[in-house]
Amino acid sequence: MPDENKVVLYTNEGSIGRITLNRPEKRNALNYEVIAGIAGALREAEGDERTRAIVITGSGKDFCSGADLSALEKTSEASVAENMEDARSLMELFLSIRKVRVPVVAAVRGRALAGGCGLASACDIVLASNSARFGYPEVKIGFVPAIVMAILRRNVSEKRAFELITLGEEIGAEEAKQIGLINRVFKDETFDQEVTDYVDRFDKTSKSAVSLTKKLLYQIDGLAFTEALETGVDVNVIARMTDDSRQGIARFLQKH
Repeated sequence: MPDENKVVLYTNEGSIGRITLNRPEKRNALNYEVIAGIAGALREAEGDERTRAIVITGSGKDFCSGADLSALEKTSEASVAENMEDARSLMELFLSIRKVRVPVVAAVRGRALAGGCGLASACDIVLASNSARFGYPEVKIGFVPAIVMAILRRNVSEKRAFELITLGEEIGAEEAKQIGLINRVFKDETFDQEVTDYVDRFDKTSKSAVSLTKKLLYQIDGLAFTEALETGVDVNVIARMTDDSRQGIARFLQKH
């Protein structure tokens, strides 16, 4: 059983690793302890060979409200080195989500704001309840959504990204889906079951193929067209030599 006093909880449900931000009284705000807890839970989930997907969610009414205000208050008095270390911890978390071999899914209820919106969008897939809210309100307190911007810019158009980060206004789940910030919207009353049903679909896929696909998708992000094709050739060859591919091809040929 997970320790309910921890700021981040991890449980394994067969093929699904569930990471829960556990500071409901603080709207699951991010601080160093929470970021470290998520990173540790990701490592634990990935280390379990049964894991086919990881779900990140928040306890209570909200997914994550962004940086803890008490932690933010200290930044003005911190040294450059201390602020750099703090900022890099969030950057490294976002990178680790992309490096995890299995899909990482954000299940968003309530508000996902600022760094919390960044955390959701850093995941490979974002599923939201109908009443969920998303936004980057940093500019309203003189702050810059700097680290999350690299992800936002890859998720939505330049025009919509500019609007979101300079006005700092919240948008609903349906609008977030329309602009490409999230993948699916589920009804509030059936959200938990629909998330489970969605993630269970990875049980029907090849774990090695999904892992190679995820790595390639993000690897070609900064490559020129020819380089991306060449990288695709390399991964194509690797995929052909996996056990899953050999067995899958054999089954296909037997049916035909």
